[in-house]
Amino acid sequence: MSFHVPEKYRFTEKGNGLSTDKSFGNNGCFLICTQQLGRYSELRMIASDGDGWEHVSASFLDRCPSWAEMCEVKNIFWDPEDCVVQFHPPESQYVNCHPFTLHLWRKVGSGFETPPGYMIGPRDAQRRTICK
Repeated sequence: MSFHVPEKYRFTEKGNGLSTDKSFGNNGCFLICTQQLGRYSELRMIASDGDGWEHVSASFLDRCPSWAEMCEVKNIFWDPEDCVVQFHPPESQYVNCHPFTLHLWRKVGSGFETPPGYMIGPRDAQRRTICK
């Protein structure tokens, strides 16, 4: 299990406060061009690791990332079997620096307890259609 950054997406353009290079390790800004419904958008991701946490924020300028896009972010920065989470903290702890940003977190050296698979939903073979 491992946190890793995609160097090919690292933002390295000088003259911007978000520019980093490999010497920053797992910390930096990363950009991916995505296409949804025939429209191209720039997915901005900021990665960090410190104080025992791995973290990636993901945002678009005009909308929140979709579930599928957050899955892509997870798969870019973590291994397939790593468990990462999106927290919903108490309202008194909300911080909102950008209205279209979502965050993924993983505690280093500690796994998250997850519910049993049957509580999450049926596997493909067990699915049934209730809407016709």
